[in-house]
Amino acid sequence: MNRPRVGIVDDEVGVREALAALLSDNEFDPVPMTSSADFDALGTPPNLDLVLIDLKLRGESGLSLAQKIRNTQDLPIVMLTGAGDETDKIVGLEVGADDYLLKPFNPRELIARIRAVLRRYNVTQAAQPDGPENEDHVSFGHLVVDRIQRTVSTKDGTEIALTNAEYRLLDYFLQRPNKIIPRVELLAEIGSDLTRYMDRTIDVLILRLRRKIEENPSKPIHLQTRRGQGYIFVTGIPSRTT
Repeated sequence: MNRPRVGIVDDEVGVREALAALLSDNEFDPVPMTSSADFDALGTPPNLDLVLIDLKLRGESGLSLAQKIRNTQDLPIVMLTGAGDETDKIVGLEVGADDYLLKPFNPRELIARIRAVLRRYNVTQAAQPDGPENEDHVSFGHLVVDRIQRTVSTKDGTEIALTNAEYRLLDYFLQRPNKIIPRVELLAEIGSDLTRYMDRTIDVLILRLRRKIEENPSKPIHLQTRRGQGYIFVTGIPSRTT
């Protein structure tokens, strides 16, 4: 069965690449674009089954592109934005978007939303497992965690060497995505190996883990600090920084 083609209109290269990788991993054929001009270059109608459009494109509005598409063709549209204004969501749906997600969002939720919209349009896809992803393998960013082998690798197969404590810490976060975890809870999780250390050990382990799993450890996307609360492992796509 053919893989559904999904357009991605977003002017941030990091977001486009992350979305393209996510879609490809979930049996979609991604078509990244930076602007409405790129979309127009696909022709009318474009060879797409659905399009993801960022609300705040550089120098133009994603809403205008969505409205233009809806006025000329019956193409499923999912809007993406980092804006928290409820009015944007209402306007987006009014101009014809089929669904709307705020960034950062859980990648599993995005895939589920895309599949739901495609089903409404009777676009079929090869059967997928009922679970959100294989429990033995977890992906985030450019890395894949094999819980059976207890390894972390890049998607091209290069293994990232983690100590036992680092791996246990990462796995603990992955089992509790997008949840703030206090330092004392993390210390209790690994304390049997590190009973002679004070809780500052957690901070050291966090720094070491960031150096191995984050593309820019000084500005972590996934393993983030919540001052005065603890740490959180963010699995969603990051929103635009302004």
